[in-house]
Amino acid sequence: MLLRKTYGIDLGSSTIKVYSFLKNKSYMEKNMVASKGHTIIAIGNEAYEMFEKSPVNIAVNSPMTFGMIANLELQEIALYSMMKKIDKFLGIGSDMFFSVPLDMTAIEKRAYYHVVNGHWLRQKRVYMVEAPIADALAMGIRMEKNEGSMVVNIGAQSTQFSILTDGNIIMSRKVPIGGRQMNEAICAEIRKRYNLQIGTRTGKRLKIAMGRLNDQRKDARKVVGIDSISGLPREEIISGYVVNAGIMDCVNAIAAEMKIFLERIPPQIAYHISREGIYLTGGSTRIPYIDNYLASYTGVSFNLSPFYEKSTICGLEKIIRDRDLRNWAQPVKQRKL
Repeated sequence: MLLRKTYGIDLGSSTIKVYSFLKNKSYMEKNMVASKGHTIIAIGNEAYEMFEKSPVNIAVNSPMTFGMIANLELQEIALYSMMKKIDKFLGIGSDMFFSVPLDMTAIEKRAYYHVVNGHWLRQKRVYMVEAPIADALAMGIRMEKNEGSMVVNIGAQSTQFSILTDGNIIMSRKVPIGGRQMNEAICAEIRKRYNLQIGTRTGKRLKIAMGRLNDQRKDARKVVGIDSISGLPREEIISGYVVNAGIMDCVNAIAAEMKIFLERIPPQIAYHISREGIYLTGGSTRIPYIDNYLASYTGVSFNLSPFYEKSTICGLEKIIRDRDLRNWAQPVKQRKL
């Protein structure tokens, strides 16, 4: 272990998070690739700067969709580019710990294996850790003799509900609503009320700056968009109420699905969850008061993670650094797929 370079990797729909054991440091970069035909123009944060600004002949996309690898070749290039920024001499024979979704098929496992054993990266050992397990370890949930804990991760494109008991995930559900859908809902709300078209990047900035669920503080921001009628650029002052209305549509949908999920939990496990509280993490949990809002909707208290979108990579860091936790990582070999 000491002679091999070890990395923890969380491939997200929005960002790539990598933990380097040798440097004892985590890195994060946008998971985007800008390409013109078969030519790569930009990768990572540079590609994100081109998002919604590029001409028609340049495509700027994320290789991940709803937490799964959608384009294997582009994902390998994006990861390789980030790894080279972290360590210029990657060499061969590194250990790669991936956080992966639940209930993966053999084809989906093969995709993760080929990301680090393809054209750019080679001869890597691959270990897979289920994402809810990594989140639970990061938030200090006791895995052994656990009578029932619930972890909710609101990601970039989806929200995952998971129930853990005695170190096993007994129930799980993924809802296709996340931070990106909130950005789109804000854009739709502004288009409906102001006849102004803005990009999702602007919607995200408004969400971060003015997004509040319980605090009805008067706030406003000036934005520039395209007039839906004339087609010309126009400035408009956007109220915080409009931004919150877009966010609430998505949060209410997540809360409704969560309430249905809670009703399916066996009573003895539901009792421990209500006593302990639901563990909440993910990038979109940075919205102020989101834990209080969900608690008022579901009737269950929430424990908000201080790691937000870095929760999963913090869990991988714990697994890499603590040999006693290594049993949560399953080795994967190509011949077994």
